[in-house]
Amino acid sequence: MLWRRAVEPFSRPFVFAWFKLARGLTLGVRGIVLDGEGRVLLIEHTYVDGWHLPGGGVEKAETAETALERELVEEAGVRLTGPPRLVSIHSNHVHHPNDHVLTYLCPDWEPCPATSRGEIAQVGWFALDGLPEGLRPGHRRRIEEALLGAERAPLW
Repeated sequence: MLWRRAVEPFSRPFVFAWFKLARGLTLGVRGIVLDGEGRVLLIEHTYVDGWHLPGGGVEKAETAETALERELVEEAGVRLTGPPRLVSIHSNHVHHPNDHVLTYLCPDWEPCPATSRGEIAQVGWFALDGLPEGLRPGHRRRIEEALLGAERAPLW
């Protein structure tokens, strides 16, 4: 499904235009999940380059935590067994007007089968001192803020 990456730069303006019409304000969630060795969970999509924290958009009639729980199962095969902890809120208006992203630390989880079909190219666990090339800058900053004591930036 890597063909999606070739199409994405052309389809993005249309998708964002649709979001502007269909949604006045958008909200996304991202989860910082660590394993027993202190490695962080990252995903690589089939339709856009780079490594990302797992997560996605909050749908109508869905709470942010419910969206996070759903996205973690879909994308990464991670089921929360305890409440996530909100660590930051960021404006993403540089990339998408009226978009905000909530970042959660997810300390309590268990593995489960991932339910997404065709959306995720790779799932990986990475040491904090060995984060992968291609980790998207906003995702790198969220990891550094939540886990390494970096000063929090208001923009994604």
